[in-house]
Amino acid sequence: MDLVWNPFAEFGFMQRALLGCLLLSASAPLVGVFLLLRRMSLTGDAMAHAILPGAALGYLVSGLSLGAMTAGGLLAGLAVVLASGLVARSTALREDASLAAFYLLSLAAGVLIISSQGRNVDLLRVLFGSVLALDDPTLVLLAVIAAITAVALVLLYRPLVLECVDPAYLRSVSRLSPVAHYGFLMLLVLNLVAGFHALGTLLSVGMMILPAAAARLWVRRLPTMLMLAGALCAAGSVAGLLLSYRHELPTGPAIVLSLGVVYIVSVLVAPRGLRWGARPPARHLRA
Repeated sequence: MDLVWNPFAEFGFMQRALLGCLLLSASAPLVGVFLLLRRMSLTGDAMAHAILPGAALGYLVSGLSLGAMTAGGLLAGLAVVLASGLVARSTALREDASLAAFYLLSLAAGVLIISSQGRNVDLLRVLFGSVLALDDPTLVLLAVIAAITAVALVLLYRPLVLECVDPAYLRSVSRLSPVAHYGFLMLLVLNLVAGFHALGTLLSVGMMILPAAAARLWVRRLPTMLMLAGALCAAGSVAGLLLSYRHELPTGPAIVLSLGVVYIVSVLVAPRGLRWGARPPARHLRA
């Protein structure tokens, strides 16, 4: 216990990093579960890169300013969501193709802006984050986003579940379908911006998808899956922080690799992992 507790007891930056990871664990994996069930996991990855030019413009205007980079990331993410949806509805391209195009443009533009105006260390911080450098205003922002996510998921729970199971049915019986769809996309952007401050644009989606995928292999009931995803994310984050501290490794990649180990172990030993074998997969989700 001393090996686990001492780094967090002795150093303030480890305490802030731990609190930031726990706040992210209370929101990002919950969004990740619905991403997984809606078969939008790669959409989450694309959106994580789409916020980069907005954050880069915020950096260009105000440096490493929390407010400017957060506002820029939110606006860029929402702009890509709306633009890709408009292209998909007005042309022959599907939404995944249009989103992929905008994601590539966003990533290239963001890297170009930062590399032409800043230093390499700034580019690395934006791309890979700096969880050990979280300050109090950033922790407040993460707490606010976690609270918004919790409240929104409670309010949108039923339409989100219906949209995961049968979106056509939801559209036919309720006017909440667009509210659930675009509300969920806004939650996705919010949580990607929150993860961006800790893990950067390239790794923030890892805290969404990996715990959600691992939890999906253990349980079938959705409420249990949501709680398990959050718990697995918190455990993997603590393991990554300790691994980074003990072996002087980059913290963001260490956290994502720890979550990856959780996922691989789940694939190997979970009841619905490789042991599922030849049994027919259950298609029904218990809400």
